[in-house]
Amino acid sequence: MADEKGRVTKPAPRHHVNMANRQYVEVTGVLQVESFDSEQFVLQTPYGFLAIRGENLHIKTLNLEDGIVIIEGVVFEMGYDDDGPGPAERAKGWLTKLFR
Repeated sequence: MADEKGRVTKPAPRHHVNMANRQYVEVTGVLQVESFDSEQFVLQTPYGFLAIRGENLHIKTLNLEDGIVIIEGVVFEMGYDDDGPGPAERAKGWLTKLFR
């Protein structure tokens, strides 16, 4: 694949988000876990930072070699963000503005 200047670029890894019953989220194509606690995960993906917010969130599976993260708990919201200061601050700021 080539970009607009004719340079050869590597295609972005495949990225999927699968959720079941708002209690189980499987994310593929994860490049890095930026931050996490029992209320929010911020994952870096090829398509931006993905923030997952909820309650009693915890990691069931973490395999960054294969880019897979599985999270269990009660999910309230998910969203992507590309703007702002740092990744964790970006996700919090964007989601906070969205739900004011």
